[in-house]
Amino acid sequence: MRIAVLSDIHGVLPALEAVLAEPDVRSADRLVLTGDLAAGPQPVETLDLLTSLGDRAVWVRGNADRELVTLSRGGTISTPDPVAPWAAAQLRPDQVTLLDSLPLSAVLGDTLFCHATPRDDEEVVLVDSRIERWAEVFATLDESVTTVVCGHTHMPFVRLADRRLVVNPGSVGMPYGGAGAHWALLGDDGAVSIRRTRFDLDAACARVVAESAYPDAHEFADFFVRSKASDVEALRAFGPRDGRAG
Repeated sequence: MRIAVLSDIHGVLPALEAVLAEPDVRSADRLVLTGDLAAGPQPVETLDLLTSLGDRAVWVRGNADRELVTLSRGGTISTPDPVAPWAAAQLRPDQVTLLDSLPLSAVLGDTLFCHATPRDDEEVVLVDSRIERWAEVFATLDESVTTVVCGHTHMPFVRLADRRLVVNPGSVGMPYGGAGAHWALLGDDGAVSIRRTRFDLDAACARVVAESAYPDAHEFADFFVRSKASDVEALRAFGPRDGRAG
């Protein structure tokens, strides 16, 4: 199968629409959605568009999806994203039920798809994480899994980790290190291609502001859609969370 992987859309509808319009996405056999889909300025519209993909789409839960469910049901989360409480309040009951039903991971052939790691939806592994860290987070994997596709950190990479290929497609809606919607294509010949869909940033930001009732929609779009956080800044922020200091 040819599989397009979309991760960390974060409720940015124009970015999602741009990726779905790509010929290689339109022709892919499957679209795998590796979590953090709706926590952003256009959560309802984003989930409706993803749902319209039907059986072609394989859904995986991200930590932000889990947190939206918790918040929508009156719970609290430990480190609230500013947009999360607002986004949770917008969701319809059927959308909350959908997010609550998502699995931690999915397997297609010899490839496992997850949000952060196969065992947890918010653990951090990075392109430069030490091999011992990769061995730790892969400890529960069956030997038949030869490729792991994960998201969560919003930075695309491909690397080997003790004979397993690891792919992070980056983020569709909140990319770090370069504007555009980042995603990945897994070919039926085993090839992996990291892609970036370019779109009109000014028009996208204007749409987010015009179409979202989120009070800080302008600030959200200006920072995240325009990718004002560099990969260096993101690596410095995420790095301590992969255990490297110990």
